[in-house]
Amino acid sequence: MKTLLVIGVCLFLASGAAAQEVASAPGAVLRWLDKVSGVTTEVDVATGQTVPMGRLQVTLGDCRYPVDDPSSNAFAHLAITDTATGGAAFDGWMIASSPALSALDDPRYDVWLVRCSIS
Repeated sequence: MKTLLVIGVCLFLASGAAAQEVASAPGAVLRWLDKVSGVTTEVDVATGQTVPMGRLQVTLGDCRYPVDDPSSNAFAHLAITDTATGGAAFDGWMIASSPALSALDDPRYDVWLVRCSIS
């Protein structure tokens, strides 16, 4: 999995996207899926805020987006804790345009970044 992330980041940087200026947003919109019930919910999260999603606690560290095109490729740092085990379920960067590149690995829940909240 980490190998795929490294390859994805290298391809992203090689595409010239590294030259883009990015800005931090005050929050993000996350989508949460309960695979058992089939319920999908969008959640607005402010930077630094922790929100409960089922048995998960999701904390948004930062959400960044290209200054020239705010509606395009957002990426966010998320820390997701499983309250049942007390352990970290995910801690890293998620990319809105490629959610499978760095995904939460949980048998019941999926969480992914939709976009940064700019206003």
